[in-house]
Amino acid sequence: MTQKLELTWIGKDKRPRLEPRILLEDPTKSYHAAARVSEADQFDNRLIFGDNLLALRALESEFTGKIKCVFIDPPYNTGSAFTHYDDGLEHSIWLGLMRDRLEIIRRLLSDDGSLWITIDDNECHYLKVMCDEIFGRQNFISSLTWMKRVSPANDAKYFSSDHDYILVYVKTKELWGLNRLERTEQHNSSYKNPDNDLRGAWNSVTYTGNKNRTERPNLYYAIKNPNTGENIYPPDTLTWRYGYETHIKNEKENLLYWGKDGRSKTPRLKKFLDDADAVVPRSIWPYSEVGSTQSAMTEQKVMFQSPFATPKPEQLLERIIHIATNEGDWVLDSFAGSGTTGAVAHKMGRKWIMVELGEHCHTHIIPRLQKVIDGTDQGGISQTVDWQGGGGFRYYKLAPSLLERDRWGNLTINLAYNAAMLSEALCKQHGYTYAPSETLFWQQGYANERSFLYATTQNLSLEQLQILAEEVGEQRSLLIIAAAWRGISGEEASRRWPNLTLKKIPNSILNLCEWGKDDYSLNVANLPMAQPEPKPSTTKPTTKAANPQQTSLFGGDV
Repeated sequence: MTQKLELTWIGKDKRPRLEPRILLEDPTKSYHAAARVSEADQFDNRLIFGDNLLALRALESEFTGKIKCVFIDPPYNTGSAFTHYDDGLEHSIWLGLMRDRLEIIRRLLSDDGSLWITIDDNECHYLKVMCDEIFGRQNFISSLTWMKRVSPANDAKYFSSDHDYILVYVKTKELWGLNRLERTEQHNSSYKNPDNDLRGAWNSVTYTGNKNRTERPNLYYAIKNPNTGENIYPPDTLTWRYGYETHIKNEKENLLYWGKDGRSKTPRLKKFLDDADAVVPRSIWPYSEVGSTQSAMTEQKVMFQSPFATPKPEQLLERIIHIATNEGDWVLDSFAGSGTTGAVAHKMGRKWIMVELGEHCHTHIIPRLQKVIDGTDQGGISQTVDWQGGGGFRYYKLAPSLLERDRWGNLTINLAYNAAMLSEALCKQHGYTYAPSETLFWQQGYANERSFLYATTQNLSLEQLQILAEEVGEQRSLLIIAAAWRGISGEEASRRWPNLTLKKIPNSILNLCEWGKDDYSLNVANLPMAQPEPKPSTTKPTTKAANPQQTSLFGGDV
């Protein structure tokens, strides 16, 4: 019996109680092409401005099990401060914040979906163990190596860091299938036709297998070289790759190649270019195939006056999205950065969601996507995919917290919420789908075809409750969330009207989650700081109790 190994760190048991916020569209920042360019145009793409952990939580109700590919390029926790990310988090805190995001990402993935994470070797191996725990080690696919540098960093203290890793995990390995890579001229360059075979250019593969004659005696036999008449056997430690009947068929079809002079000691098998399959992806991705940090910086300088310090090239995202998705699939990036994932997914006919909290959401991502939609962005992969523009996206921001504290410190409904926002937020809080009926005012959301939700800030009377119970009927149920009701208790109402369930706001939701917290970002400035070490005392210790106000890094008593 094998013991399950888990990664542990300080504060691992502490999880945020996330509020499921609603998303508010700002039409002034949404952007769409004036006309459809092609049938592959996608208009329902989403750019979300706000904390990415809260945004992931907000997406759960609509997108659980629907995202085909997630690509994230999180801060690497290298100990250096990036221009757009504070990237020097304490190790345990970084792991905890990543864990919280990855758990939601797994729920968002479709059963045949995959996750791709770029990371360097500072946290890669810790991150892999944590992903093994969240996704299951059996759903690990590969640790790819992206050669990101063209030339070495000669100022490096020890080694020039020339590569990043890409960890690939899937939701369910048995259901996941990848798209192979298209053949290039380089792939085809090894196909020649030295014997003028009428079937065209060919390459050759070995004719021996990896078993020995003891393991597979039926694959150990003599082959006659037609040019020399010599009987050829495989080496003692090997066998032929094919059984004798298949070998005879290969001979009749002139598939054996005996070398330039026809006197080779072992034949090779012809493989024709016309029958060549698409290329299986390899685990090392050179910059010559998928771009480098340098080429990405060149792309950025064309678009932005202030480019990102460590951007990812469009070619890299093109390969990932090609392998992991097909046209029309959803692609998610919750660390959007400069918007490369969305730009590439858009050009490839995929639907995308990006989340970004920094102001570069407005200074970098929106202008970039506008150029993509207009067709004026002809950099990156545009020429490769013959990009002509089209499609669009909707811009959303996270709504403020549903509850806020009044001047006496009591939690109350946020004044920024109108009736529709309140109804949608309460649907999310209780697991209902927000879908207001055009004919029945009390059908604001549904859990299934017979279960509905109605939210109101009114004070309901017995007469109103009786009318609602009659309209709902015996075959349906209604959860009523109201400010108050008169003349009857909630328990008495449930006995009198079994099809109604009554809850009060805000009392019924006070303990459901953390209220009023807007930032769970990977940002040093937002993290709890450790208390300074006490100076050694010069007096004799006493039995006096410790200061009750002193707390640990994670808020617990010291």
